[in-house]
Amino acid sequence: MSTKFSPRTVGLILADLAIIFFAIVLALYMRLGWDGATYQILENNALPKVGLASAVCLTVIYFYDLYDYGVMHHRRELLLRLIQASGIAWTVLAIMYYLVPPLMIGRGTLIYSVVLSLGLLLLWRMAIHFLTGHPDLGEKVLILGAGAAATATANIVFKRRDAGYRIAGFVSVPGVENGDSPNSGSEKVKAMILGNSDDLERIVVEKKIDRIVVALAQRRGNFPTESLLRMSLENSVDIEECASFFERVTGQVHLDMLRPSWLIFSGRDRNTRTILVFREIINRVLALIGLVLSLPIALVAALIIKLESAGDVFYRQERVGKGGAVFELLKFRSMRQDAEADGKPVWASSDDDRVTRFGKFIRKVRIDEIPQFWNILKGEMSFIGPRPERPHFVAELAEQVPFYEHRHLVAPGLTGWAQIKYPYGASVEDAREKLQYDLYYIKNQSLALDAIIIFETVKTVLFGKGGR
Repeated sequence: MSTKFSPRTVGLILADLAIIFFAIVLALYMRLGWDGATYQILENNALPKVGLASAVCLTVIYFYDLYDYGVMHHRRELLLRLIQASGIAWTVLAIMYYLVPPLMIGRGTLIYSVVLSLGLLLLWRMAIHFLTGHPDLGEKVLILGAGAAATATANIVFKRRDAGYRIAGFVSVPGVENGDSPNSGSEKVKAMILGNSDDLERIVVEKKIDRIVVALAQRRGNFPTESLLRMSLENSVDIEECASFFERVTGQVHLDMLRPSWLIFSGRDRNTRTILVFREIINRVLALIGLVLSLPIALVAALIIKLESAGDVFYRQERVGKGGAVFELLKFRSMRQDAEADGKPVWASSDDDRVTRFGKFIRKVRIDEIPQFWNILKGEMSFIGPRPERPHFVAELAEQVPFYEHRHLVAPGLTGWAQIKYPYGASVEDAREKLQYDLYYIKNQSLALDAIIIFETVKTVLFGKGGR
């Protein structure tokens, strides 16, 4: 998912839960008949068991990315993943019933319920696919501007039909400088220009516009201040900056749209000292628990590393932390001991020949990160935050990527919003993309967002995504 749980995503989850619950109850009646099913419900507490089974199925569906519009958009992929998820859910429930027989709803009901829930979910998702792709459904958006920022804003709407927005057209603003003229936009944008800023109010009324997104870097020349002010005071249409709109739809802060004043006046909640202390306590308690629980895995990993190649078990490397402070990050060694024999830092690559065979495995499943629990215990890192980078690359990236050093406003993390939303970064362009996610996290930091990141990280580790 691109952002935090939106109302549409929550609605889809609740609808799936209701469908699965209904399918299991229906399966109960089909398998046991009216009297048998009614007895199970009234006398044998079947409904709580149905709720548990529904929750298991919903969790498996979530882990198969079936709330990602990219998956929902392709029917074949949707069907394949629904079948896989149903198979896994059936297996999990079968094991659970074998280990704890009282949780069983009714003999044979499981097979009926899997077939029913699969069919109903497939029909429901196909209906959602049709509705989210229908051009006449959704909030109509008019973009003020026809340049680069307007093109970027429109592109994310075209890609994310599930967000519920439809581009009605663009309004050009003659005389605006710095690449925001109509000539700087794409051909698709030019074909959808409905008029200029003098026609703004007429276009809003004629096209029944719900939202105006202002996509202009400069606010001089023919900027329609009076028209926007009048519509805002009349409350006839929602008016929004393109940076805010882009952030909400993608879960990123677009660097090319970013202005310091937008960040200053964005209304970010201020963390009180109590919340900060609470975060520190939670981080260190979880790190201690993580160290204890992962100790058997860590011991086995250390032994294999020692047997596979000569050198130290641990790899120590300087990284930049909160406020620019440098600390020594601890990891299990996954490369040859002489990986940087010349002393020059090198970006990692997808098929890095410096990585050992066991090193590839521990990177894939994140076992190499276990020693960083110690960094968290020492207060050098947090569980969630931007990944810490090496001083050499920080200096290089700070010169090439605007606002890069702002990621050091918070403590670096073992995992983060950028880690679950973007693959492993190994270039300046990757660092730029990940920074857009990091700035989103810094701006929207909350316990709820932290919970989503932790849940997504578990999914990422289980499916081995993004490791390098």
